[in-house]
Amino acid sequence: MAGGTARGRLQVGVSACLLGQRVRWDGTHRRDRFVTDVLGRWVEWIPVCPEVEVGLGVPRTPVRLQGHPAAPRLVAHETGADHTEAMRRFARARVGALARRGLAGWVLKRGSPSCGMARVRVYGPGGAPTRDGTGLFARALAERLPLLPLEEESGLGNPARRESFVVRLLAHARWLDLVAGRPTGAALGRFHAAHELLLLAHDPAAWTRLGRIAARAGRRPRRAALEAYGAAFMGVLRTPATRRGHARALARVLRRLADKLTPAEHRRLAALITAYRRGRVPLDAPLAVARRHARRLGVARLAGQVYLDPHRGAPV
Repeated sequence: MAGGTARGRLQVGVSACLLGQRVRWDGTHRRDRFVTDVLGRWVEWIPVCPEVEVGLGVPRTPVRLQGHPAAPRLVAHETGADHTEAMRRFARARVGALARRGLAGWVLKRGSPSCGMARVRVYGPGGAPTRDGTGLFARALAERLPLLPLEEESGLGNPARRESFVVRLLAHARWLDLVAGRPTGAALGRFHAAHELLLLAHDPAAWTRLGRIAARAGRRPRRAALEAYGAAFMGVLRTPATRRGHARALARVLRRLADKLTPAEHRRLAALITAYRRGRVPLDAPLAVARRHARRLGVARLAGQVYLDPHRGAPV
């Protein structure tokens, strides 16, 4: 199923407690206002509380991770009841069903023994915890859906991580829409072309690497080509674009506009790009001017570039 860009709001998974559902062990919630009040106006949430859905109930004895961080057990702290296998079975089945819905991404609860992405407490034999763990449900998500953008609610409080997550959500949704249409090699090539500047902002070598995959798509089985491209494409976007990377992409935009701009327009856009590179103005200052010029002048090599309008409809 497509990821949602062609048919409306993106479907995004979320730890149910972040929506204000009273599903925590003590009957409380951890409502996050950015999740509910900002992202919630733009996405369709798919809430999951693994601990409730596996049958632990509310209220319940709190659980924690014990053992080795690479393969911890999920154990009730007070009673010692081991819920590891039940959680693993549930996670495999639930994530498998969710995979067919074409999720664009997932927002997870930081520190949760079921939902935490990283730095979850794992208690060793001596009782002292380390922060090396991953929640069992979050681990299942990452293993079953390796392209799926994941973020914790705490990460969304950081502007750079928030923007990175939204860019990845939209990119992943576009990718799912492409794959759902059983694309030809030519369609993959058009997708690649539309993301040229976005890839350049993240990794200058990625455009070439991914271009080779796209170029060979006609000579390879469709599934193998798509899997290779999708993994590499989403992998590049996991590393947030830097100021230097954005300035590099904007400089390419300026070169493509150069012969159509008046000298005054060229100087103004060049000055905005320099000011952005030096940290004096936000990215949207040169980006908005470049976007306006590209649309007004109808520059073919900028038409359809995702980079010029990366957050269309997004709350950033």
